[in-house]
Amino acid sequence: MMKKNSWDIQDVHRVANVVAVIMFALWLQSCGSSRSMRQKNKLVDTKATAKTHYLFNRIKEIPKKGYAFGHQDATAYGINWKNDGDTYQSDVQQVSGDFPGVYGFEIGHIELGNQHNLDTVNFEVMRNLIRKAHKDKGIITISWHPNNPMSGKSSWDTTSTVKQILKGGVLYDSYKEYLAKVALFLKKLDGFWQSDIPVVFRPFHEMNGDWFWWGSSSCSPEEYKKLWRETVAILSNELKVHNILYMYSPNLLKKEEEFLRYYPGDDYVDLLGVDVYQYTTDVEYMEILKRNLEVLKAIAVKKNMPYALSEAGHEKLDSSENWWTEILDKSISNTGISWALFWRNARESHFYVPFQGQKTSENFKAYRKLPHVLFLEEISNIK
Repeated sequence: MMKKNSWDIQDVHRVANVVAVIMFALWLQSCGSSRSMRQKNKLVDTKATAKTHYLFNRIKEIPKKGYAFGHQDATAYGINWKNDGDTYQSDVQQVSGDFPGVYGFEIGHIELGNQHNLDTVNFEVMRNLIRKAHKDKGIITISWHPNNPMSGKSSWDTTSTVKQILKGGVLYDSYKEYLAKVALFLKKLDGFWQSDIPVVFRPFHEMNGDWFWWGSSSCSPEEYKKLWRETVAILSNELKVHNILYMYSPNLLKKEEEFLRYYPGDDYVDLLGVDVYQYTTDVEYMEILKRNLEVLKAIAVKKNMPYALSEAGHEKLDSSENWWTEILDKSISNTGISWALFWRNARESHFYVPFQGQKTSENFKAYRKLPHVLFLEEISNIK
């Protein structure tokens, strides 16, 4: 009897030791996984503000409910109206009854020290519109079409320039002056020196196309990567801009290799995007959207990054009255994107969302009511 009890005690000790070893191993594995996940989720800017981290986490939450609808220059101007600093409206709101969940703004010509951007939007008015969008809990994205530093002409002048603005190049100091003006704008979005308004910054987009001076016809992939990395380093480290997330977005593509050809690396990118416009038939566009978002999703999942349809649209929307519900939504719902941003309403010959009386207006109202399409009302509730 004593021998049996002695054996039981030893057995208990053995089991306890084994359990302790197993628990310790699991704890180490858990710590390793946590460190790995934190590493994957860290932001490009290691000194990013708390609100910038909060914005990033909000963006990650969106696909759980659907995707956000976005519009470029939504409150700056529309068909037959322009914001003069006193009015606040949008073509989207006039048709659907609500504002977009994502607001796109453009800062091209800020680098020149101009009072207006390349689309004649006053920068002070823009700052106020950004402040209002942020107050309403919308998400703000900022694109930048800077003039060519070499020629002084527009972004669409493809004079080879990138090599000259990299560190050691003859225009390096001139480019840093460009960035100093960008930084000043971004750091004073709310009227104070260090802005507390976080934004998604999407510079040098569509680099795999040949129409910009930073595009495929004007610089090599390695030069582009250096441009991106140096831009991030100057803004974050030298100019102390800590309220932005960096988004990388090529033009449409067919495979992962195309997407990654100019990719500067995970340490320099917070979000992924792709720009896909309709230039063909509705059926072809649906196929193109499907293929591009599949490629984007595959890469984003591997990198554990949020992703979006960063630019999209069909100019003039004259192909189908039911374009929004039957062509667009059926192509992009359930793809995991955080948002789809449609380009600007410049004039009746160049617009991407309906205005009052436009052919697709009624269908857009139906699109607005889809439970997974998130306008400002829904986005403002995502925490």
